[in-house]
Amino acid sequence: MVALAKAYEEKTGVKIDLEGGGATRGIRDVAAASADMGGSCRRRIISADQERGVTQVPVAWDALVVIVNKENPVGDISLDNLRKVFLGQIKNWQELGGQDASIELFVRKGKISGVGRTARKLLFNDYEQEFAASRIFDSSGPLEQEIETNANAIAISGISSVRKRDVKILDLEGKSPSYENVQTGKYLLYRPLYIVYKEDSPNAATVKDFIRFADTEEGRAVIRGNGTVPYLEGLNLMKNKLEESRAARSDGGL
Repeated sequence: MVALAKAYEEKTGVKIDLEGGGATRGIRDVAAASADMGGSCRRRIISADQERGVTQVPVAWDALVVIVNKENPVGDISLDNLRKVFLGQIKNWQELGGQDASIELFVRKGKISGVGRTARKLLFNDYEQEFAASRIFDSSGPLEQEIETNANAIAISGISSVRKRDVKILDLEGKSPSYENVQTGKYLLYRPLYIVYKEDSPNAATVKDFIRFADTEEGRAVIRGNGTVPYLEGLNLMKNKLEESRAARSDGGL
């Protein structure tokens, strides 16, 4: 969003003031009309009154990545072992090919953050899944920064913010979260990124123009440059998400 906003300002002269706070704030500030536009990495929660009345437009695909300290010798983790770490069933790095040290699992506070909600969906198909957390963080920034200094820590976060940190990204099932692997679906943990607005906002027309800019070749280049995949370049990922939703409904899942 920072890079897109800067490129949009250079092109149009329209300045967009950005503040952090995560996906939930991105949705709820817009719903409350305290912001014209928000960024979110999750769909709005239909049952939440604080998230009613917003429009969400997908603009990119983002990888959820597993991060550890740069000194950690582990380079790859399987999906099954990742689940076991989050459930507290794997507790020592030796079980993952690392040193004899206890695993410290860092997670986001609550169950509706963009990272936390998406991780629960993709790993367990259960938005209420409890994690065996060693430490809980209010936001992703401090969590990622703590990974830089804690040799035994592990966490999940979004690649677009992680790539700015001095941490190690683990391969998942032997696949790195590269543009090609995310775009083709070979990297298994991915999610849409949305721009959120209200149709009756005084600045809705400008927000819509910003969304159109995100889908121009110039906007797509900015999105790719931040380690994410422009939404329409992941057509197969849209199909995969629809199939996952159908499967979840038929199984009685979320």
